[in-house]
This record gives sequence, structure tokens and C-alpha cells, in this order.
Amino acid sequence: MKPVIVIPTYNEAENIEKIIKKIFSLGIDGLELIIVDDNSPDGTAQIVKKFSIFNFQFSNPAEQRPPSIHLIERTRKLGLGSAYIAGFKKALDIGADFILEMDADFSHDPDDLPKLLEAAQTTDLVIGSRKIPGGKIIGWGLYRKLTSNGAMWFSRFLLGIKTKDVTSGFRCFRRRTLESIPLDEIKSNGYAFQEEMLYRAQKAGFKIIETPVTFIDRRVGKSKLSKKDIIEFFLIILKLKKIKV
Repeated sequence: MKPVIVIPTYNEAENIEKIIKKIFSLGIDGLELIIVDDNSPDGTAQIVKKFSIFNFQFSNPAEQRPPSIHLIERTRKLGLGSAYIAGFKKALDIGADFILEMDADFSHDPDDLPKLLEAAQTTDLVIGSRKIPGGKIIGWGLYRKLTSNGAMWFSRFLLGIKTKDVTSGFRCFRRRTLESIPLDEIKSNGYAFQEEMLYRAQKAGFKIIETPVTFIDRRVGKSKLSKKDIIEFFLIILKLKKIKV
């Protein structure tokens, strides 16, 4: 089993070292990490480049090996969707059996990664869900809750998506699932990217399950979600309705 985690970054210098160390401390066998950085002006990519065996403390001397980290540096901020697509293609190229996606800001708890991987053994796509029993969100205000719930209802109603948490960016794909989705035909590049990937996977007949996770609003750094992103989300969902996949 070869799991690969894809993490897109933009100005995550305050989080990236901590999240990398935490992920590799879990001891997931064969794990590799792909960081896709959009030319962060705060030096996120430079921090990733410094990682080596000396950045880690291992309890078992036999474990003392450099972590497998791949860095994709892009020339400018090109968008969340294209960052994930670049990471997905790289993961497939290096032979990933399971491809996970998550944020760098600890809103997705690394301790939930083994749970997603375990669930993926018997399904095609696992969603780390905040909207099923056992899942929850900590730290959101009323505006963010209303916006998120409205986006979920709109996309589920319009596209017929069965999954409860359609906007979750904490996921695990089996290799065959990503290979069957035409990544170069993905229409969305912002926060509607998650809905489009889910929509295409459902339309292709893949088995999709949700496992409960706790989403904690970022503790360090600033949220990347803007009003422009929200407007674009609704426009793209309307476009997706017309797409035959």
C-alpha cells in the first residue's frame, strides 16, 4: 500500500513545518507527501525544502530515514483546483495506491488520516465528513455556517449529490477512482472543485462513503475564502448541471 497526501499551500509558513512533522509522526507505512505551493511570498516553499532526517526526532533508530516529500513550486497563485490536479497527477506518476487531500492549517486533524485510509480499503472515495453523526465543526461563526450550509444544500439539490458533506476537502481516493476522472476536463478551480470531483465520482458509479471528522477552524494564518470565491462557487455549480459526465 502506498498512500500519498496532497497539500496545496499559499502563505502557510506558520503551519507547514508543524503539519509535516505531525503527519510523519503517525508512522503510516509507505507514506509520501506532495506539497503544491503557489509561490507563497511568506517562504512556505523554502521551509519545505529544508526538511531532512535532521528535522525529525525518531524513537526507533531503524526509522531514521528522510521523509518522502515532493515539492511542486508554481510561479503564481493559480487556484485550489489546479493545485490539487497538479498534486493528483504527481501522485499517480509516483505510483500512489491511495491519494489523500487535506489542508495545511490543522483544520483537518492529521490523527484522522489512518481512519480515512482504513475506510478506503473497502470503497472508492472516503469523505472526512462534518455532517454525519460524530462529525462536527469548531470555531465557525454564524455567517460561515450559513454560507457553508447554503452551498451544500444548493449543490446537493441541483446536482443530486447523495453525500452529506459535499464541500469537505479532507478525502481519500483510491487510485482507480482518480484514474477514471478526466482531470484535464475539470471545469472548476476554486471551492467548487470539491463538488465537481464528488459529482464526477458519483456519476461514474464509484462507491462513496463518509467517515466522521472534527473540523477546527484555522488557528494560525488567514482564511483563503473570499466573497468572490462564494459567488464563483454558485456560478460554477450552475455550469456543472449542464455537464454530462
